[in-house]
Amino acid sequence: MPGVKTNEVPGTRAVLRHYRMSAYKARQVLDLIRGCDADRAEEILNATPREAARVVAKVLASAVANARTNDQLDPEELFVSACYADEGTTLKRWRPRARGRATRIRKRTCHITVIVSRLPEDKLERRRARRSAETAGLRSRRVAASRRGDGDVGPATPRSASKAASDADADIEVEDLDAPSTDVIEDGDEVDGEAVGSKVDDGESGSVVEADTEVAADEDGEFEEPAWLNEELAETDADTEAETETETETETETEEEAPPAPKPRRTRGARKRTTKATADADEGDSGAPGEEEKD
Repeated sequence: MPGVKTNEVPGTRAVLRHYRMSAYKARQVLDLIRGCDADRAEEILNATPREAARVVAKVLASAVANARTNDQLDPEELFVSACYADEGTTLKRWRPRARGRATRIRKRTCHITVIVSRLPEDKLERRRARRSAETAGLRSRRVAASRRGDGDVGPATPRSASKAASDADADIEVEDLDAPSTDVIEDGDEVDGEAVGSKVDDGESGSVVEADTEVAADEDGEFEEPAWLNEELAETDADTEAETETETETETETEEEAPPAPKPRRTRGARKRTTKATADADEGDSGAPGEEEKD
């Protein structure tokens, strides 16, 4: 048993007749929206840069309006069940050519038909479930974002109040510990029963080094540098001189080991010119052969 013909598909249709366009050009656009939802088909047509897309979009809008007005269908539940373009009347015109001949010009037309139908129930159920899930997810994300931004919006309970008070006390204690002490402790003062002296822990060996607070001064009032500082400066100068001598010796060895520069090679033309100039000079020194015979 043959299937349902394309022009017999049930649904609401809209037809545009005798449009001045070939059916071939209209069919290329109709193939893009066949089987798509009405909303999706409209988006595709709006994004298609063709003249036929503009015309087919108008036919599709007419079909959807017919379904909503005549058949009381929801436009969101419609899809393009069938769409096709038939050849219409062809206008024949003539163009004169050479040697008294004429060429036929065919101005073609077409009939564009778009049929929209209601989606099957199983597809509608899946669409509703998907949209409800998307809506619930969006609502939950919105609620979570509002809670993060506003904090606890509900009424305060005794437990939450006591917890907030304990957190506030803990914050105050941390601030007290972090605050720097402004009291000045001098030598000889007692802290927790112990005398405070001028001793410093060097940190490396763990030994305690007494700080020398006395500063030696000359009669003129100039301060003398301590002995340990002079020793460190002398060691630094010696290391610097040793490094300088090592670098100088390395540069000298590098210059001695460097190979001599190669001599520039003479070209073949230069060699020929030199040989010719030498021969001319020899002839000038020997003199003409006739003069030797006369002598």
